[in-house]
Amino acid sequence: MISDRRLLLVHAHPDDETITTGATMARYVAEGAQVTLLTCTLGEEGEILVPEVAQLAADQADQLGGYRIGELRAAMAELGVTDIRFLGGAGRYRDSGMIGTPANERPRAFWGADVDEAVGHAVAVVRDVRPHVVVTYDPDGGYGHPDHVQAHRVAMAAVEAAADAAYRPDLGPAWDVAKVYWCRLPRTAVRESDDALAAAGQRVPFLPSAAIEHAPFVVDDDEVTTAVDAGHLVDRKAAALRAHATQITVRDGFFALSNDLGQLVRGTEYFQLVRGERAGDPSAREDDLFAGLPR
Repeated sequence: MISDRRLLLVHAHPDDETITTGATMARYVAEGAQVTLLTCTLGEEGEILVPEVAQLAADQADQLGGYRIGELRAAMAELGVTDIRFLGGAGRYRDSGMIGTPANERPRAFWGADVDEAVGHAVAVVRDVRPHVVVTYDPDGGYGHPDHVQAHRVAMAAVEAAADAAYRPDLGPAWDVAKVYWCRLPRTAVRESDDALAAAGQRVPFLPSAAIEHAPFVVDDDEVTTAVDAGHLVDRKAAALRAHATQITVRDGFFALSNDLGQLVRGTEYFQLVRGERAGDPSAREDDLFAGLPR
């Protein structure tokens, strides 16, 4: 029987966790679950929205990664998450930038990392935390970013390897994760966001996000197996988004990255179950990542 609930989320860069799973993390912390965040890079290649620290950029002082550790810790404090880890240790793997850019070729770029080595680092975390549920990205990494794709590969391989007692016994006893989810967004949610943005008018100076409707992480509604409602904690998610100030602008219930595509700060987040048993009526969405697991 599960006496405590343990959730591990594997994300590529600081801020990814809050954008896609911030409300979910806040909900499970509030409910007493152990929530662990594993981040694969420091986001060194991110575009900087704060002029005062623009000199930290990769093509200048190249100090953004260290700065973003502070932003991540501040964001997690807003969500109540205290177990924050970096794959192989902070700075082991570097943000690879977008596909086809020179950043892909940097020696520490996560995209070019030895996958077996990276999986070993992830297995060490899985076996230490012993999560019942793991959350990560789909095979396209959400929107094709090479670090997101690599995070998916590493997370999925680590789940399998961690359950194999013959794999690296030096990393601790084998552990079989009960459920694995990929972050998703139903197409209707994108349309609802744009409708709300249009209704807000000029007071929210963001562009419609319709351009993301055909991104890989945006799927038909029937592909979403699980919707986690944490609407009562949406203010915590908004505060966590604000903590990632070099990357995100938040205004009047919406947020945007450097592309200025506005999205609602959602209190409900969506997932697709890809490993484990779906709870309840298969025609209905789960409302809990731990649904169906013994209590």
